[in-house]
Amino acid sequence: MNEERRIEVEEVDAVAPPPRARVEDARESFERKRDYLEGFLAQKPANVPAGEPGGATYEAIIDALKDIYDPEIPVNIYDLGLIYNVEVTDAGHAVVTMTLTTPHCPVAESMPGEVELRVGAVPGVGHAEVNLVWDPPWDPAKMSDEARLELGML
Repeated sequence: MNEERRIEVEEVDAVAPPPRARVEDARESFERKRDYLEGFLAQKPANVPAGEPGGATYEAIIDALKDIYDPEIPVNIYDLGLIYNVEVTDAGHAVVTMTLTTPHCPVAESMPGEVELRVGAVPGVGHAEVNLVWDPPWDPAKMSDEARLELGML
């Protein structure tokens, strides 16, 4: 604490420029390592049950739902955000929880039946059940970015 701090100033006439990096120098000393992400991203999850997200049956159900379009809106019901939940048991029982854009939707009677038919036709699904719920209500915020882009909302 008793030491005095002193600032020393040194005057110079010129400063030598730093050496420039050259690509040729880097290539000689650089050995490219294998990209670890390439193999990581190519791997599929191991031992994923068929009914879990990433499993064959679950993904097939999602693909089937993406084939069903709302007749008034040119977007599939999955990207539209009408599907709230998909559950698949080991025994092949699929339960889809969904809603509609409004309770007065013209397809309120036929849409759940079509979803049940399409999901029931997926290989690995023995029985399909559709639960139509109104809570929470659907709103445009539930749409995927793809749906927003398709509808010109993005």
